[in-house]
Amino acid sequence: VQLQASGGGLVQAGGSVRLSCAASGRAVNTYSMGWFRQPPGKDREFVAAINRGGYSTDYADSAKGRFTISRDNAKNMMYLQMNRLNTEDTAVYYCAARGRSIQSATYRTGYDYWGQGTQVTVSS
Repeated sequence: VQLQASGGGLVQAGGSVRLSCAASGRAVNTYSMGWFRQPPGKDREFVAAINRGGYSTDYADSAKGRFTISRDNAKNMMYLQMNRLNTEDTAVYYCAARGRSIQSATYRTGYDYWGQGTQVTVSS
């Protein structure tokens, strides 16, 4: 599967951004999926995950209550709605897919495929 993330940009603190991840190739409903980010000068970190059917989600503590992950398998798309952004959310955001997955499970590790990343910059 090939993944392409989009939707990043420059946003003021307190604002919102919606990221999209378009999948092509094998049907996306066969993959568990997630979002990760890499802040400047730091390692890549987990943000959110969603199971193959889209009914189970998992969030990093930093994302809980502010971010919402969703997917539309009919359109081969995944999304990350980010609200109440702050400067610590500045990062390159990556979407990822994991082929070895259980239908009901979400995962924080073990992803096989990665998108190219989209930059989100939050200004104070």
